[in-house]
Amino acid sequence: MAKQRLMIDIETYSEQDLPRVGLYKYSDDPSFDVLIFAYQVNHEETVVCDLTQDEIPIEIVEGIIEPDFIKTAWNAQFERVCLTHYLRRHGMYKSLEYLKPEAWRDPMVHARELGLPGSLKQCADYLKVDQVKDPRGARLISYFSKPAKPTKANGMRTRNLPEHDPEGWKTFLSYCGQDVRTESSVDDTIEVLETPEHEWKIWFMDQRINDRGVAVDSKLANGAIDMVEQGNEENEKKFKDLTGVVNPHSLLQVKKWLADQGYPFEKLGKEIVQDRLAKGDLPDNVAEALRLKLSFSTSSTKKYLMMRDAKCSDDRLHGLLQFYGASRTGRWAGRLLQVQNLPRNYLSDLDTARELVREKRLDDIEILYDDVPDVLKQLIRTGLVASEGHRLIVCDFSAIEARVIAWYADEKETLEIFRTSGKIYESTASRMFKIPMDKIDKATRQKGKIATLALGYQGSVGAMKAMGALKMGMKEEELPEIVDKWREANFKIVKFWRDCETAVKTVLTRGGVVHLQKGLRFYKSKGFLFIKLPSGRSLAYAKPRLEPDQFGSSKIVYDGQGDKVGFTKLDTYGGKLVENIVQATARDLLADAMLRVEEAGYPIVFHIHDEIVTDVPNGFGSLEEMRDIMCQPVDWAEGLPLNAAGFESPYYKKD
Repeated sequence: MAKQRLMIDIETYSEQDLPRVGLYKYSDDPSFDVLIFAYQVNHEETVVCDLTQDEIPIEIVEGIIEPDFIKTAWNAQFERVCLTHYLRRHGMYKSLEYLKPEAWRDPMVHARELGLPGSLKQCADYLKVDQVKDPRGARLISYFSKPAKPTKANGMRTRNLPEHDPEGWKTFLSYCGQDVRTESSVDDTIEVLETPEHEWKIWFMDQRINDRGVAVDSKLANGAIDMVEQGNEENEKKFKDLTGVVNPHSLLQVKKWLADQGYPFEKLGKEIVQDRLAKGDLPDNVAEALRLKLSFSTSSTKKYLMMRDAKCSDDRLHGLLQFYGASRTGRWAGRLLQVQNLPRNYLSDLDTARELVREKRLDDIEILYDDVPDVLKQLIRTGLVASEGHRLIVCDFSAIEARVIAWYADEKETLEIFRTSGKIYESTASRMFKIPMDKIDKATRQKGKIATLALGYQGSVGAMKAMGALKMGMKEEELPEIVDKWREANFKIVKFWRDCETAVKTVLTRGGVVHLQKGLRFYKSKGFLFIKLPSGRSLAYAKPRLEPDQFGSSKIVYDGQGDKVGFTKLDTYGGKLVENIVQATARDLLADAMLRVEEAGYPIVFHIHDEIVTDVPNGFGSLEEMRDIMCQPVDWAEGLPLNAAGFESPYYKKD
């Protein structure tokens, strides 16, 4: 069959809460069903199938299963995973694997690569396509796709069916069809700027990793949940007895009690309370009340609850990573458990602590450890485990961003340190303070470390504070000098900031292509600023322009996704451009390493920034081999010294 495009959109039902448990658990639930299936073959008329009355045409089913028939959908993972379950349950797909991602394409990926919104509605509105998304969808999805709250008015039913609102159902059918037309129109608009085939290869791998999932230690998760609940119940009683507060979870009541004791608190955030307790100037009853209040924290419990509630029938968590989650760099974003933000562990006897929690031996944990909530927090990582008969091999690139920025800037001395001792913090401090490396003491090394981590992207005193410089004992008045000394010692990186900013401003003013080191290319095309990376991938900034700044000069402005707002106007500068370039390059190095690791037979179950976690059969492979695969020289990054380290373990941890 010749390759064709089958554009698909579906509407579904499940008793599971999609945002809370994720796509895989949502569609794995026995209540799951596909309600509406809308499709368009090539650019023919859109067809809408009411699956409460009809079936998907057999030739379309064959097309869905056929690997040469290209399926396209906005956020295609949803359609691909949901249709896998639907076709299996209806006896039309007998494979135990999910529908192969290689036969799918996702316009959302392409949009994110171009720096456009990940929301179909926002993207369509921004591009001003001739087919707009029907705004009535949210209400209809809430009505037909989610369980109903039983009331006397609806006859105490727990689900709304088409017969309960025939007109609404007709509108829902129309809405699904319109989504196909909108997706098709957006896809047609952005296809003039193609996604490189290599990126699709990485996306296919990403989909396989999410399909594979990672095993969960359910006994550990359940033990931790029970312990937290038991501990909270006991501590809440102690808090009430100590303070007389009726509701220990009411900030208003707790603050009033503290104020009545003569110790008012404007806020009761964890760090604020911990800092105040550390001063040791509170009376015993207030200090004890605050310690008990801290113990009520449910952050650890939420992670364990996620492990329990989002795991599928195969006892695995799926869908932990979002491809192109960061549109300006292409890095992955975390979903559900947020593996990028799991607490660190520093217990020396993790095995003992895990076993006590698994057996729910709270009394023993209280005897052996001072802080039960902290123990449970440290064990969160260990809830992700190897499959039976397997072990996890975990390996991460060492100081990858520091290596990449030194490579781009051609900081030869720094690169040589990475090729030899690897003591980048000592080397940085040595160059900053003109002290031989073997004379660098702990405090001076700390300054070199903070400067390396905080200042590479044009950060200054504020960046050092955010990195924790003051908490590590540095004085505020010495920070400006540290910034100056770091910039003087790394003048080529400083020049790289200026060169990137100048390159963008030149392109936006005069057009053309500006070439910088390592094959970087800056140019504007079809309304986008592009920065072509050595890997062949490009960073994209929508509607780039120059606007006056507050100093009477010009600043670089573009449209993009804000951190806490929707698609909006953003500005950038040399250091930020370098940060995007460096992080994107580190991402490409990781992605290529992941492809090699998978090809060598190491199944990846998740990954975090510069770390790869594989679930490997006992007797196969080794940490040393996986590390060598990751650190193989890369054709497009000649001269970039790579190194990696890791461990083997039956469970995940921070080694």
